[in-house]
This record gives sequence, structure tokens and C-alpha cells, in this order.
Amino acid sequence: MHEQTIIIADDHPLFRDALRQAVIGMEGRQSIVEAGDFAAARRAAGAHADADLMLLDLAMPGVSGFSGLMALRSEFASLPIVIVSATDDATTIRRALELGASGFISKSSGIEDIRRSIQTVLAGDIATPESYRDGQEQDPDVADLIHRLHTLTPQQSRVLTMLGEGLLNKQIAYELGVSEATIKAHVSAILLKLDVDSRTQAVIQLGKINMAMVA
Repeated sequence: MHEQTIIIADDHPLFRDALRQAVIGMEGRQSIVEAGDFAAARRAAGAHADADLMLLDLAMPGVSGFSGLMALRSEFASLPIVIVSATDDATTIRRALELGASGFISKSSGIEDIRRSIQTVLAGDIATPESYRDGQEQDPDVADLIHRLHTLTPQQSRVLTMLGEGLLNKQIAYELGVSEATIKAHVSAILLKLDVDSRTQAVIQLGKINMAMVA
């Protein structure tokens, strides 16, 4: 039987332990990889290209809100990611799903509910809390922004999230192993697709996605 590889990315050891207990209680064999910050989560995804699932805390050291989800989605397109968060209002859940999450688990869930959600996603379905009722994005500007973000290529999404981290073009070029001219072309395309005039405005737009979480 196929051994399932589950990446648990959360900066709280106690909650990582709870997630581990949920995974261990499932049928079959599981290999669990743990990460305590976003950089470690990224490394884990890169080192385990065949991972079946990542459980990702929305608020981790090294990343702001949905930026981590967007970065991982663009870099590891085939890896299902389930967001795990104490912020579990309908807007946060909906935006997580719209930005590519395969499910959402509230940190207030019990072990059995967490286990059931993980199994749902491993079976190819979307997992959301029972209380969640899907609805339309209430903020038309955010709805438009999410639509525009979906038009970015995976590499453009990566560049945008790195701009959000405050990296310069030459730093991004080094990280991605491409020329600075290539990054400039990506930035130009991003500005066009987001309908903004500067990289600062692009980063501000990115921040709008996270506003509901911190409000």
C-alpha cells in the first residue's frame, strides 16, 4: 500500500502534535514531515516532491497571511494544501479556497473532525468546516483582485509574493536562478495584469487579500 507523505507546517509544537495524532490515526501508512516556520515548510515541499498533502498554518513566522499559500501554490502546483487556522470566519475560508487551498480546518476542531477533513482532501474532495456556508465575496474590489491574481502565471505569482517580502529584482533573480531582465519583464507583466502603476501598488494590492484576517 502506498505510504502517504503528509507535511505539517505550524509554528506551535502542541498543535503540530494534535495534527500528527490526527494523521497517525488514519488507515494505512503515513510518513510525517514537520516544519515550524514558512522557510522550513517550503524546504519540506521541495524535498518531498511526491508529498500527498500539506497542512499549512495561515499565521507562521516568515510569511504574512495568504502570501504563503500563494507562494506554495505557485511553486508546488500539484501539492494539495489544507489551511489550518484559528481565524475561521467565512471570508477567510472562502479566500483561502479561491486562492487554491484544497480545504480549510479550524483550529477549534476536534481530532476526529481534523482526521475526517484530511481524509476528504486525500480522496480528492474539498474539506471545509460544517458551519461554513459558501457565498459570494462581499468586497467587489477584492473579488476583482482575486480574479486578476488568477491570471498570473506560476512564476509571476512567485515574483509577486517575493516583491511582497521586500526583495529587490536582483535578489529575486538570484533566488529563482534567472536574469534580472527576466524579473523586470515579469514585474511589468504583473503591473499590467493587476492594473497598477508601480511595484509598491502591487504589494498594496497583495496586502488587501490579508486585510480581512487582521481586521
